[in-house]
Parts: sequence; C-alpha cells; structure tokens
Amino acid sequence: MTEIVSPGGPPAGQVTLPDGRVEIAPDAPAPTGPYANDDLLPVPVERRTWTTYNFSALWVGMAHNTASWTLASGLIAVGMDWKQAVLTIALANLIVLVPMLLTGHAGPKYGIPFPVFARASFGVRGANLPAVVRALVACGWFGIQTWIGGEAIYFLAGKLFGDGWRNASEIGGHAWTMWLSFALFWVLQVAVIYRGMETIRRFENWAAPFVLVGAGVMLWWMSDKAGGFGPLLDQPSKLGWGGDFWKLFWPSLMGMIGFWSTLSLNIPDFTRYGRSQRAQTVGQALGLPTTMTLFAFLSVMVTSGSQAVYGEAIWDPVQLAAKTDNVVGIVFALVTVLVATLSVNIAANLVSPAFDFSNIAPRKISFRTGALVTCVLGVLILPWKLYSDPQGYIFTWLGLVGGLLGTVAGILIADYWILRRTRLDLADLYRTGGRYWYDGGWNWRAVAAFVAGGVLAVGGADFHPLVDGRPVPALEPLADYGWAVGLGTSMVLYLVLTLSRGKAAATA
Repeated sequence: MTEIVSPGGPPAGQVTLPDGRVEIAPDAPAPTGPYANDDLLPVPVERRTWTTYNFSALWVGMAHNTASWTLASGLIAVGMDWKQAVLTIALANLIVLVPMLLTGHAGPKYGIPFPVFARASFGVRGANLPAVVRALVACGWFGIQTWIGGEAIYFLAGKLFGDGWRNASEIGGHAWTMWLSFALFWVLQVAVIYRGMETIRRFENWAAPFVLVGAGVMLWWMSDKAGGFGPLLDQPSKLGWGGDFWKLFWPSLMGMIGFWSTLSLNIPDFTRYGRSQRAQTVGQALGLPTTMTLFAFLSVMVTSGSQAVYGEAIWDPVQLAAKTDNVVGIVFALVTVLVATLSVNIAANLVSPAFDFSNIAPRKISFRTGALVTCVLGVLILPWKLYSDPQGYIFTWLGLVGGLLGTVAGILIADYWILRRTRLDLADLYRTGGRYWYDGGWNWRAVAAFVAGGVLAVGGADFHPLVDGRPVPALEPLADYGWAVGLGTSMVLYLVLTLSRGKAAATA
C-alpha cells in the first residue's frame, strides 16, 4: 500500500526554477512505461509560452459562443428580465473562477494535463474515473455545439439555395439537409483538432475579437428593429423579485456554474503551456467573468428585443438570425455563429477528452485518437434532443454536469492545496508502485468522496426530459444546490478520510 503523503525533501529527478516552475531534471530520463506517452508527459519549460493575452483570448473565444448566448437568453425565456439574468450569470462566473484558478495552478508549475494531475489524488489508475466522467461530459457538450454549428450551416445554405434545401424530406424529424450540415461541421472540427494545440492557440487569438464584433452587430440590428434600446430594456420580469424569482434563481445559478465546471477541472490542459502563474491567473481573471457578463448582457438585450419585435423570446441565435431577409446580414450572422461554435467546441470540448481518453491507455490512444473518440461519442448522445428544450438544457443537463464535476473539483483542491501544499513528484505520477499508486493504482478515499458527493449533489435532481422522476426523492431539497453540495461534501469527506490515518501534513 502506498502512503497518501510522504515526508522528505524535494523529489529526485526534477528541478524547480527560480519562478517556481518545475520540470524533469535535464540529466534525468523522461517517464516511460504503460502510463506515459508524449501527449501526457510534462511540457518542457521552454515550451510553456502562453501569455496573459493568450489566456484572455482563449476565454473570450470560449465565452462568446452560441451555448453561452443560450444560457442568458434561456433565462429570459423562462421568465427573468435582463437585470436578473445578467446578475445570475455574473455571480456564477465569479464563483466558478475560484476553482478554475486553484486547479489551473498545477498547469504552469508542473506542465501536466488534467488526467495526470488527478493521479495525485485518485491514483495512477484511479484518475481514469474523473477523467472519463469529464470526457463523457465533454462528449455531450461537443455534440450540442456541433448541432448548433450544423444549424448555422443549414440556415445559411437555405438562404442561398432556397426552399429545395430548407424543405427537404425529413429523416428522424429533421430535414436530411440538416443532417448533412451537422456532418459537415463535424468533419471541419476533426480537421482542425488534428493540427494540434498550436493551431488552436492561433485560431483562438483571432476568433475572439471577430465573435465579439458579430454579437455587437446583432444587438444593433435588433435595437433597430425594436425602434431603439428602450424596448429591449423595458421588457418586464414575469417573476418579480419575490419568491418566484428566488425559487428559479438557485437552480439557475448552479446551472450557470455547471456550464464552466467542466473547464474548472481540465484547465491544466491549457495552463500547462503558461509562461508563468501570473499569465494564467490574470489572463483567466480578465477573460472569464468579464466576457461572460458582457456576452450575457448582449444576449439578453437581443432576446428581449425579439420579445418586443416578434412577440416571443427567441433564445436560439441561429433561429433569430434566420428571420432577417437581408442575405448579407444573415451570412455575417451565421458565419459569426460558426466561428464562435468552432472556437469553443475545439478548445473546451475536444482538447480535454482527447487527453482523458489517452490517459486510459497511453500506449495505444494518442491525443488525436482520443479526439476522434470524442467526436463519435458526441453524435451518439443525441445532442439535438438535449438542445431542443431550454428547461431541460439549463436545469437538467447543466445541473447534472455541475453536480458531478463539483465533486471532482473538491477532491482535487483538497489534495493539491491543503494536503500536499502544491508539491508533487513528477516521476511518480507515471510510475507503478510510486507514492501515487495507493492500492493497486486506486485511492479508495477519493473514490468514496466522489461517490458520496455525487449522490448528494444529483440524487434528488429532476432528470426530466432525460428520464422521469428523481433517483433519490429524499434528496430533493439539495437538488437546487448541486454544484456547491458536491464540491463541499467531497472536499470535507476526502480530508477526513485522509487525515484520519494520522497524516496531518503532506509533502510530495
């Protein structure tokens, strides 16, 4: 049995630079064996080059996307006014930024991706549990975003080719041309991801400002249709600020947190390329809460405008853009949607599961193979069903995701910051029988904390429209606070189980 923690000085075979970053010592061999491959090994310091701008641009590119738009506009669709929706999203992103920065710390310091980072707490083999959960969530997100991108192609082509394209015969409830558009966008993403991480960084740098301009143009168009900004701001809340609002606020807040709870786990996949801790900390702090709030404001303004102009809140920007008869306008709007969707889907939903699936069998599954697995599974989860209903999209899908992933975040933060004080042994993260091997490669304490936190977080949730009913009806009072319940429960339980062995201090 491997000890949870080990006393002693700095691990042999690694060096710490004056700025705190750690890498394999120049005279030490790189880790080898069944748990290592080129994609999972620590990034050498000379290749950790991402700056504050790169991280800010990454978040601008990811935050300014169609799914983010539908978060805010979806809140309008279920009864909030623009002030309530923007408040909910701004607060959620300030909250989720905290675990984002805490887990992101290991990236620039050690140059390791999320699944390798998780080995310290879950075990070299056990890390596959949170990695696969995270990967499957990413597959769901990938499918949803790909469906959105396919919609944009479908409507754009419909404006160019006419009724023959738009009114084509249906297969499975959708025109066959929609399925073709979905397939085309799927292939486009596979082509980009095969170019590697450097291509992704360059793409995010120019996609971010392009998408922001596109959102501004859509706001100008809707205000012009509505006769000014007044009608956009005057749409009343259907809920008021009383009990009806607060009843909706808490599950909405947890849903908004759940939206980026995925990245709060695998952010080391990106920060491992960071030039410094300051670059990732400042870049993320500038990029995430500010741009999400700004984009939320743009989204709710446009959606409020659609309510004033068309008599209903149109929460899907692709459907809204399709209402214009100006060919140039719709081409610009839908190209913006395509760039935005491509930006977030590759960065947020292909990079992580590519590493996660590679972690399952490093000798057999490369980064590119893992990305292809993600692309296939993203189709098999039937994303068009998830995305068809804002109620199910926000409260069921995002609430379930947030609750489960909050449990993993609690364990990672407790292990890395409280027990180990940010000290890791790089070589042992890849080694059979090392200090992260625990019992046969699994740390049962982390698994127990994950299961307990997960049951409390999502056991009482309403899974409609996925399935009817609540798995554990007695836990219904906790359902609206899934992310917080999962994170808090797993963190406390993991610390209790670990420290109960008498290991009151942690060094690696």
